This record gives sequence, structure tokens and C-alpha cells, in this order.
Amino acid sequence: MIVLGLAAWALWPRGVTQVGSGVRDQKDSAPRKYTVRVAPGIYMPGTRPQDLGKPLQGLADVAREFEKLYPDTRIEFTDAPVGEREYLITQLAAGQAPDIINVNVGDVWQDVQKGWYLPFDKYLEQPNPFVPKGQLGCEKWWDQFKYQSISRSKTAPDGKVYCITYDMVETGIFYNKSMFARLGLQVPSDWFEFIQLQQKLKDARVIPFLVDSSAVADWGVDLVFNQLYGSIIAGMKLKRDPSREAHLSRFFDWDELAYLNRKGFFTRRDPRFVETFRILKAWRQYFEKDMSSTDLTKMFVTQKGAMYWTGSWEVNRLARDPDVGFDWGIFYLPPIPHSYDRFADGHDQCVIGGSGTQFEVTNSAFDDTHDAATSEKLKRTIAFIQYLTIPKNVDRVVNEILCFLPNVVGAEPRPELKLFDTILHREFANTKWLFTFDLRFDEIMRRMLDLYINNGISEDEFMAWMETNVKTACDTIVRRKRIDLSKFDAKWNELAPLRAKVQELPREP
Repeated sequence: MIVLGLAAWALWPRGVTQVGSGVRDQKDSAPRKYTVRVAPGIYMPGTRPQDLGKPLQGLADVAREFEKLYPDTRIEFTDAPVGEREYLITQLAAGQAPDIINVNVGDVWQDVQKGWYLPFDKYLEQPNPFVPKGQLGCEKWWDQFKYQSISRSKTAPDGKVYCITYDMVETGIFYNKSMFARLGLQVPSDWFEFIQLQQKLKDARVIPFLVDSSAVADWGVDLVFNQLYGSIIAGMKLKRDPSREAHLSRFFDWDELAYLNRKGFFTRRDPRFVETFRILKAWRQYFEKDMSSTDLTKMFVTQKGAMYWTGSWEVNRLARDPDVGFDWGIFYLPPIPHSYDRFADGHDQCVIGGSGTQFEVTNSAFDDTHDAATSEKLKRTIAFIQYLTIPKNVDRVVNEILCFLPNVVGAEPRPELKLFDTILHREFANTKWLFTFDLRFDEIMRRMLDLYINNGISEDEFMAWMETNVKTACDTIVRRKRIDLSKFDAKWNELAPLRAKVQELPREP
């Protein structure tokens, strides 16, 4: 999902580009009536992602061309830390946030009732004025986006769309092909082979698998959860949203999670929930010793580790770094068969990536009139995003680096990223345990899971923490959102015959 993209650029060194630099020559001091401030994240002009390649210029070039079309408007770029939620909330509340930001839309959903963000719905249903007649987008802006189901799945719980999904990101397991060939190893087809492969690498005195603790708490939990709950989702899914059905038909929103939790799911009484974390703990023995290491890429490049679970952004480093002295490839996490775990059915691992760069428009974009309906600045803000989605502009911006996949028809991904395109057509995860609830939930889950898989606390202690953490988060969101969970009672009863066929469901309290 969207989370990945934000995580990718947020981990890189902050750019030194000053606001507005790279967009116009320093001698250009002509006054402009409107200034649109943009926090573009990874595409910040003047930066060198991972300190490789030339300083980025694509977005600056597009902005310069846009300024020629709108001589009264200046585009300024800022590396303001909008990915830090506390900072962002402070700026939004004060009406001082950049006009266009790139943050995880899940964070946006938590605050839509505050009027800080502008819905894109009416613009998406209208033509993109920069698209020539006869091309996708000339009737509806929506039509331009390649990954339609993922893009449309970003509809918020209030039924509105608050982000433009500009590109896509996905994770993959990068592996040392040269080392595999030397040791006679093959890419695994299921979890049994995956574990056997890692044991052989361990026996060869190589670190089998490089992954940081945050990735295990995020990607690892979601993927194993999907493997164990996938076969029973039909008896648990309580609501349907046609606008998100193609991509998120089996995804649980926070209100569904809260209802299911009150039915005993995601507790110590739920054996699938317990088993999710047991599998992760059993897998831990094949990871690097210190999971707090911040330089896993270096460990992979220096061939201390055979596999590295990271995001598509790592292609940029491996493809361009002259220090990479071996052949490498990418595969996706293999499925867990029923023969390995009684709750698994061997279906393909789901998508956990999705939206990378997600552009939102804040209330600052209409601070000229403080009314979206009359703001001339807002018109230019929307126009700039529309101009960004022209295929040639998407190609110049997204494909300038080997990180993400363009989400506009007519802008093809770089060949090095093609594998991720095939993964992105799979079904999305059932939930995002991190980033669904509040920061307190995320912090406790990360900390306690890290202790558990590293033998710092027992399974009973960990599950007690998780049960309390889930219940507290569910109760908090029900209270804050004023959710009436009784709305699900009828659907729950309707699905009872499906659940009756399932063994080892949690007992209702």
C-alpha cells in the first residue's frame, strides 16, 4: 500500500535543495500573484537519491514548463518533513502546510472530518484539460490511471478520494544470484522450500535473510496474516464498497476490525492470530543478528547476506552502484502450504505495496480566499497536479530514478522494475495492522513484537500485550469516530452458516 512509498523516501538523506531552487533561474525575480508550495518527497529537485546518479531535475523541468503556461504562478518545492505526523498536524491546524503534500493517505483518512484536505472527486470525473482529444483522460481524469483498482481503492471511509496515486511501489526479496548458483540453490516455490533454503545458507555460514524489524512488524505480519485468514475471510467480511471492490474486496476497515475483535478475533482466544506471530518468531533465526542495523543494503552489497527483503526503490541502488560485484535477482515471498501450517491453504502471497507517491491538496491551497469554491490559487494547484499526470511528464519524473512504477497509461515502467508490475496485479492484503490505528498502537506493536521474536518476552506475555493493544485501539477509534457497531449485526448473522464450516474459530466473549 501507500505506506511503502512514504517509508522509502523518508529513510533517505534529506535534500539540501532550497525552496524553489531548480524551478527557475536565480535571476528570475519577477513577482508572481500565486505561489504553490509542493512537498514532493522522493522527487525533490536537486537531490541525489541514495547518493547515486545526477541531481534530480525532472520535476523542476515540468514545473518550469507549467509556469510558462501560468505566468502568474510560481511553483516552489520544499523538503518539509510532512511524513512526520506530529509536524504535519501542527502545520495543517495552523493553515501553514504546503499546498501539495505526499503522505500516506491512511494518515489523511484520520483527519478528513477536520477540513484539512480537499477531495478530488469532482476533478477526477472531469476532463484533464492538458490531455488532447481522443486520449485517455480527455473525458475523465480518472481514465488516465493505469492501476485503476488500486487507485480507486484509496477512497476514504467517508466515500471521498483525497489523494492522487502518482506511482506504485512493492516489496520483493532481492537475492544474490551468483551466490545461489555457487551453492546450487534455487528460488523457492513455497514456505517449506523457503525455510530449507535459508537453513542451507546458514549452514554455509552466510546470513540467509536481511530484513529490518519495522519491515517484519509491517509487511511480515500482514502477509502471514493473509496466509492464515485467507480461507475464512468470506465468513468475516462485513461490508462491501463498490468503489473499492476490485482491489480491497477482502480488506478490513477499522470498524470491521473493531466489531470482529468484540467477537473474539485478534485475541489470545483466536488461534490464527497466535499462529501468525509464531511463524514470524520461527523465521527469526535466519535473520541478521542485530535487526536494528540501518545499513542492510551494505551487508547485501558486500555479500554478507544472501537475500534482502526491501522495496522496489532498492533497484536504484543495485542497478547503479559500481560496488555491486555480483548478479542479483528478485522474487516474491512464497506461499505457506497447508502441509506447513493447518490454517494455511497455499494461495499466492498478496500485495502489500500499492500506492507510492500520493499527492494530497491541503487547506493552504485556497488560503487566498479561504473558500475552495472561489479560490484562484486552488485552480492552479489542481492544474499543476493534472499537468504532472501527462504521460510524458510522468515519465520524466518517475523514471528519472529506478524506484517506483508510473501509474499513468502511456508511461511505462523501467525494465528493471517489470517484475513488480506482475505482483501489483494480485489481491491486496486483508488489513494493515500498522497504520490503521493510532501511533500508540503502532509503537506498542513494534516494540513488543521485537521483544517477542528476539526472546525478550514469552508468547503468553506478548499475546497479553497484543490483546490489550488491539482492544484499546479498537475502543479508541470507535469512540473517536462515533461508530455504531450494531450496524454489522445483521451481516454477522447472515454469515453464520459460512463460519459454521470453519474449525478453530475464537469463542465469542
